[in-house]
Amino acid sequence: MKESLKVGVSGVRGVVGASFTPQLALGFAQAFGTFVGRGPVLVGRDTRPSGLMFEYAVVAGLQSVGCKPILLGVVPTPTVLLMTKELGARGGIAITASHNAAEWNALKFVDRRGLFLEENRAQELFDVYHQQDFPLVAEADLPATAALPNPVETHFKRIVDYVDANAIRRRQFRVAVDVVNGVGALYSVPFLQSLLGCEVVPIHVAPTGRFERDPEPLPEHLGALSRAVVEHRCDIGFAQDPDGDRLAIVDEQGRPIGEDLTLAFSARQVLEVHGKGPVAISLSCSRAVEDVVRALWCEVTRTRIGETNVARVMQEQGAVVGGEHNGGVIIPAIHTCRDSFAAMAVILELLARTGMRVSDVRAEIPRYVMVRRKLPARAERAPEALRELRRHYAERKMNFLDGLFIEFEQAWAHVRRSNTEPVIRLAVEAPDREQANARADEIEALLAPLLD
Repeated sequence: MKESLKVGVSGVRGVVGASFTPQLALGFAQAFGTFVGRGPVLVGRDTRPSGLMFEYAVVAGLQSVGCKPILLGVVPTPTVLLMTKELGARGGIAITASHNAAEWNALKFVDRRGLFLEENRAQELFDVYHQQDFPLVAEADLPATAALPNPVETHFKRIVDYVDANAIRRRQFRVAVDVVNGVGALYSVPFLQSLLGCEVVPIHVAPTGRFERDPEPLPEHLGALSRAVVEHRCDIGFAQDPDGDRLAIVDEQGRPIGEDLTLAFSARQVLEVHGKGPVAISLSCSRAVEDVVRALWCEVTRTRIGETNVARVMQEQGAVVGGEHNGGVIIPAIHTCRDSFAAMAVILELLARTGMRVSDVRAEIPRYVMVRRKLPARAERAPEALRELRRHYAERKMNFLDGLFIEFEQAWAHVRRSNTEPVIRLAVEAPDREQANARADEIEALLAPLLD
């Protein structure tokens, strides 16, 4: 089970009790405290049953090197990032494995700008951890912990101030929301109901961390949400992941429209209403997002996978909106991080402004079919597998920004090692499902003997 430990730009994550232990969390908290220096460090977590155990370990590690833990409790990950910057803290730690299954947990490290550590900075942190030379403080110098009351207040106010909340309230939307018993169980209903005036149909809203569906909000996991939208005649259905940074949409007929279109919908509203400018999206995003952005005469830049990579490019280019293929929408005017709450508000604002239904907005976006697969892969086998794939498709146009991006006549394929799981991720997009599946089958057949 040690192979399940993943260390990289997405932090440190693994299977609880196997590769990911309280001892490991304590050591990484000591390393992070050493790395950022003495002072306040924010700590937030999702609802996973193991979260409190790891919070104790993180607090102990931070205190031992002279950092003052500021406890946020169970909060959305974007709240941890935004409040780290807002409070001028030395850094932050989010205890969450995001979309991973319940047996996983993780530490995600936030710098004082409220951004996840970039790759070179993350490597510096890991070097500190491996040296195990921490400046432990004497008992008399141990800082006390503190708790931040109502930690989401500033975060949600910034979202509500950004959108035309009154226009949303006037529409009195009926919204179904599936929060997978994650952080949204505490925050999504009051956010939609009290702040945006929606009538809410809640699904999986016990804050237990016991996920009653697969925590990744893919179309095949949203049956309960689809049924609720139809049964209650909702205007829209929203699905979040356990830590509240990713969002998927179900239309008014109960049809999941895919996570990529969360970003396409959001980009349209931001560019049409809140101001045009550059857009940055991850390499695996659908061409539909590019089509929406370019139709509004704005430029699109593709980035490496990973929120920190997209955020860095957005800051460099002054992008006004961006995000990832997994329903992670980033609006820098709110904060430069993926935020499902910001995405919900912006998408409701789009529907309120245009008077359109979700299916109407979807109909205006060019249609492609995306096939995504995970292929189990030991870390040492992945590089050679990608090299062999590169040799096989040597005549094709390729991009090596992140793994291998291959262009075909009417399709593209992206093959890369996952930052968060011991798998190779394969994404193929084509004009129809037959072409997409055929190309994905072809690539999977080439990779299979190389990954055994």
